[in-house]
Amino acid sequence: MAVLPKVGFFPAAFDNLDLSQNDRLKLLACNAECKGMLVSLAARMLLLAIGVWALFLKKPAAIMPRIFFWRAFVLLLVLITTFAYWLFYIVQVTEGTKALVTGSEAVDYSTLVHYSISFTDTLLAIFYAAVVLISIRHIEPVYHIKVIRSPDGESRNYSIGQLSIQRTAVWVLRRYYTEFTIYNPYLERLPVSKSQRKALSSFKYYEVDGATPAQQQNQSRAVLAAHARRRDSSHNERFYEEHEYERRVKKRRARLVTAAEEAFTHIKRQTNDPPQTQAPVIPLDPQEAAQAIFPSMARALQKYLRVTRQQPRHTIESILKHLAHCLKYDMSPRAFLEPYLVETPVLQNDKERRTNHNWALICDELLSRPIGDGSTFQLIQNDVSLTVTINKIPHFTISEEVIDPKSNKFVLKLNSETSQHVIKLNERNEILTQLNLILAGKKRNRKIQDRLV
Repeated sequence: MAVLPKVGFFPAAFDNLDLSQNDRLKLLACNAECKGMLVSLAARMLLLAIGVWALFLKKPAAIMPRIFFWRAFVLLLVLITTFAYWLFYIVQVTEGTKALVTGSEAVDYSTLVHYSISFTDTLLAIFYAAVVLISIRHIEPVYHIKVIRSPDGESRNYSIGQLSIQRTAVWVLRRYYTEFTIYNPYLERLPVSKSQRKALSSFKYYEVDGATPAQQQNQSRAVLAAHARRRDSSHNERFYEEHEYERRVKKRRARLVTAAEEAFTHIKRQTNDPPQTQAPVIPLDPQEAAQAIFPSMARALQKYLRVTRQQPRHTIESILKHLAHCLKYDMSPRAFLEPYLVETPVLQNDKERRTNHNWALICDELLSRPIGDGSTFQLIQNDVSLTVTINKIPHFTISEEVIDPKSNKFVLKLNSETSQHVIKLNERNEILTQLNLILAGKKRNRKIQDRLV
């Protein structure tokens, strides 16, 4: 709006043949006040461009199935405002052309600059409203959400503001990939030790000479009774299996930590100081050093990964690469073992480090609607599902109560035997204290008399 008249885009208004050269210069003249408004307009446009880039033009965090209502509303408002301002701008310039023909006062350049600043202020006001509706509105906690992962049953609790269902799903997925532990489907069934395999081994019995119907009936009853006893004691077996598994994991972990610490003692970073011994030293790069010390702890690491069912996630190449990285930056043995001992977050899993993750969102309501009290939806990806339950945080009413200072005085109740016993003890202690003071005074008097004598 401020540039078009200067470049001659409206020749009928500013290049009319009925106008003299002085009149044209007066119409396009820009005094000191006008130049200050142009500087202000440029600064506002720059701030508006930066804000629009940060709020609207950045890459979205997720591709949602429905439109974002508030974003679409703001864009529609911007479109309507822009159309209205440009329409009145063109009408105003056209009316200025008619004013020239009739001999009335024409529209000068300063008026158009004022009009452009008004348009920019309106866009800034819309931008402020967009920041409130899109970025600030959901900051204040309004709802409590509980996320349960199936099939392992791990759960988390969060507080969230006012969002739509699809945006809440994106918010939950961000927390899932950064706070949940890695789901290991191979741990759904606990590994069985060798002693348990022997105990669980089944034997088949065959009757060589044949059995009578009564004997077969007794055998079937015995088998049914054994199955019933085993079913009743299944919780005990599960308890002992879990206890035995935890013991084995702790044992393998202790062996792994010890083996890693011993392996790291065999390597030392080369310095520029002259060696004290004359033995030849072959310098190794981090990859060669990792290959040199890895065999000393490979067996312990392999057993630990096997008992924790992490072998599909960690290959020999990835372990050697991680070990070389730790040696390069002088990291400790515990820092090297961190990816294998700590199974959080989900993004620590190499298989989850992809540029795109596809999730299916299931909900009975329209996904563009805001969440409410009692809302529930589910996110599904392959065998993993996240069930999200939403409840509104209750409203709290806090009242002020003033304690009377006179109520801060207390009395002893003499009804109970305990209080009487306490009083007797106090009296006894007071008597003993007075006797001690009397005896101390008598001793002091005797010393004074002895000194006088």
